[in-house]
Amino acid sequence: MVNHRHFILYKPFGYLSQFVNNQTKRKNKKLLGELGEFPEGTMSIGRLDESSEGLLLLTTDGKVSAHVTSSKVEKEYHVQVDGRISDQAIETLRKGVVVNVHGQLHATAPCLVESLVPAPQFPPREKLRHERHGPTSWISVTIREGKFRQVRKMTAVVGFPTLRLVRVRIGTVQLDKMTPGDFREVREF
Repeated sequence: MVNHRHFILYKPFGYLSQFVNNQTKRKNKKLLGELGEFPEGTMSIGRLDESSEGLLLLTTDGKVSAHVTSSKVEKEYHVQVDGRISDQAIETLRKGVVVNVHGQLHATAPCLVESLVPAPQFPPREKLRHERHGPTSWISVTIREGKFRQVRKMTAVVGFPTLRLVRVRIGTVQLDKMTPGDFREVREF
């Protein structure tokens, strides 16, 4: 019997959600293996793009990966958007919007969207636009699907581009008080 291992990781901004860079044109990219020692065969469950951060689950068990990435498991994101998001935009997001995914239009499923006041407190991050460019606001978006850059595309469609995206929950697993780069081994998800 194989003893699989599982980890919870706070993926920092600027890292790819992979351990091996197999792209010739994307050299000098930061990879998850630079954050610590992981057993051979460890893979990320799902992805967060390079400019997103937050909760990422790692495992050596492909069956666990398939379950977590399915539409049975909720994924919650705290999203900082450009401008003061309107109630109308939040309602539109809740009902679902049409986004472009790899050249094809995709209608997102209805989802949970709430305004976050006060704003969540995450460790400061570089490369965020300066306050002088106007107000921002935070929302919580909970989805069960996960198309390519879906949440970013959703907020852009309603006129409030994403400035910062932090995944805070996958199913019952939460980011809690972790900071960027932190990881810990767990028995199961």
